[in-house]
Amino acid sequence: MPNLTIFIALTAFAILLQAGILLAMYIAMRKSSQRMEALATEVRNKVLPTIEQAQSIVVDIRPKLEVIAENVEQTTTQLRAQVQRIDAAVSDAVDRGRLQVIRADELLSRTLDRVEQTSEMVQKTVVSPMRQLSGIMQGITVGLEFLLHHRSRGNGSSRGERRPVPQDEMFI
Repeated sequence: MPNLTIFIALTAFAILLQAGILLAMYIAMRKSSQRMEALATEVRNKVLPTIEQAQSIVVDIRPKLEVIAENVEQTTTQLRAQVQRIDAAVSDAVDRGRLQVIRADELLSRTLDRVEQTSEMVQKTVVSPMRQLSGIMQGITVGLEFLLHHRSRGNGSSRGERRPVPQDEMFI
């Protein structure tokens, strides 16, 4: 029996120890629960007014934000229309400029063609006949000089006294 008494005593001690631990846990949980409630109350007291303020600010600002959004939309629409007008004007100016450059190029080409035709015409009608006439005149002059020098010297030859004819004048 002594073993039974020791066993019962140990069991009773273990049950009392468990009861003490459970009581300590209950007390700790209760204190923790009280702290959590106090913290929740404090958070509620501080956060709820802030949330209510934020909500009232959002309610007050919402119409203003809608007006701002409408203004931005209208401005964007007007800006888009202005950009399209400017784009059309710039495109028109570029097209007109391109057309004027083409016209100027055609005018310059026609003018150069006419200058070239006029130069060829002057060459054919004035310069070539003048060269031919100059050649004929040079030939007549040389012939007359030869005849006149030949008669004045008699029948003797005077080839060394003849004036040389320049190459460009000899062309006939």
